[in-house]
Amino acid sequence: MEFKKTLSTATLLLASTFVLAACGGADTDTDKESSAAASSEVVVESSSEASSTAAELQDGTYTLVEKNFDTRGWKTEFSITVVDGKITASTYENVNEAGEKKSEDAEYQANMTGKVGVGPADYFPNLNNQLVEKQDPDAVEVVTGATNSSDTFKKYAQQLVDAAVVGETAAIEVDNVVEE
Repeated sequence: MEFKKTLSTATLLLASTFVLAACGGADTDTDKESSAAASSEVVVESSSEASSTAAELQDGTYTLVEKNFDTRGWKTEFSITVVDGKITASTYENVNEAGEKKSEDAEYQANMTGKVGVGPADYFPNLNNQLVEKQDPDAVEVVTGATNSSDTFKKYAQQLVDAAVVGETAAIEVDNVVEE
């Protein structure tokens, strides 16, 4: 009986030791992860400072145009202007074959506003203003009711920013696929 009691106590003590060691190890791992995270945050901050200096935008006007009209007869024309390394103007617009702007099409504006609460006369200026304000396509927030246009804006804005980093002012032509 004494042997069983001693064995049980030893087993309990051994199990407790393993549990405490495991918990202690987890804390150490967490501390290591925290240290690693803190180190990587410093590295990220340092590299982002370096990349913002290295990735300074070259002054000029950068343009992107879609080659094809969509099924509703519109295609994107987009340009940004960079002065002193900053985006000072953004002009994202859709035009039809006659060169008329979607944001100036009163009927289209009324239809979109009626369906989703926002039309191109609302979301084009919103997106353009956000890019000038935030200087980063990834920081531009999607306009509710204009998700597709917002996503296209962000994708094309990044292409223009990439061109501005290297100073490539030749127009970017996007061979957009038109699905019937």
